Amino acid sequence: MTPRRKVTIAAALGLAPLALAGLTAVPAAAHGTMTDPVSRIAACHAEGPESPDSAACKALVAAGGTQPLYDWNEVNLPDPAGAHQARIPDGKLCSAGRDKYKGLDAPRTDWPSSPMAAGSKTFQWRATAPHKGTLDLFITKDGYDPTKPLKWSDLEAQPFASVTDPPVVNGSFVFQGTVPQKSGRHLIYSVLQRSDSPEAFYTCSDVVFGGGTGGAPAAAAPSEKQIRQTAAKSSVDHGGHGGDSAAETKSNAAYAAEHSDHTDHTDHKGTEGAKTQLDGAAPAAGQGAPEALAATGGENSTAFIAVGGGLALAIGAGVVFASARRRSTAGGR
Repeated sequence: MTPRRKVTIAAALGLAPLALAGLTAVPAAAHGTMTDPVSRIAACHAEGPESPDSAACKALVAAGGTQPLYDWNEVNLPDPAGAHQARIPDGKLCSAGRDKYKGLDAPRTDWPSSPMAAGSKTFQWRATAPHKGTLDLFITKDGYDPTKPLKWSDLEAQPFASVTDPPVVNGSFVFQGTVPQKSGRHLIYSVLQRSDSPEAFYTCSDVVFGGGTGGAPAAAAPSEKQIRQTAAKSSVDHGGHGGDSAAETKSNAAYAAEHSDHTDHTDHKGTEGAKTQLDGAAPAAGQGAPEALAATGGENSTAFIAVGGGLALAIGAGVVFASARRRSTAGGR
């Protein structure tokens, strides 16, 4: 083998680890929260992590710093697999039992709130990573007292709205539900259980029936500009979330494309699938559980470019190596 061929092969072999590094080091953005009605974390993020306006959001920052607001789309647990009540203790539903988000659990009547009315409503869950799975909405029972820590027993036992693999419209899951008749201040609790992973996401949205916001500040969702401007300070990636690979990132892109042009948003109340039960039991295989489909990742195109670049490097390295080997073999004949 000539020195030139040795250098060519060495270069090819040197590129291969770099290509693999490009594949394994790609971060994926995550994940999402309810924006209609606006969740507590979304409302406080919209007010500004460094200097929120409302007393409730200021207290949230005092309890846990500004990072929870920069990580507004990550109120999750990595592995409940449907056993939500077993994993999250009473009084810590809004934080998902995570100390990082403990400020969300504060019982108070002045959380930024959204007006609500009974009847058909379109809901939105801003999906910075549109994971496949089932999204369930629960509402508090009559007699709910917002001055006390939220307990599982404060929620109605069955979701009033449920959807599996909802459509993605302008970056959000959009689906219909029928809001039950209520009066005064209540809370809507969302649970998104992924079907491709045991990971789940949780939100608390404060709502007021009967008009207005009951004296609390009006909740507003963060704008796309705010989301972009604060993304650099987010510490969220998919490290430790289980099952989030480059292959799943590609699958997520296909899922978002497939679901993004749905316009017929029918009422999904009663949709068959893995509806969350407040007894903490996960659905058994073959008994209404959705097919395990890998779909995760973020909306940041850089991740896809990096994956593509890594693949291109790997393929290019292989081609150079094979070409050099063929020339070496031919020269030795």
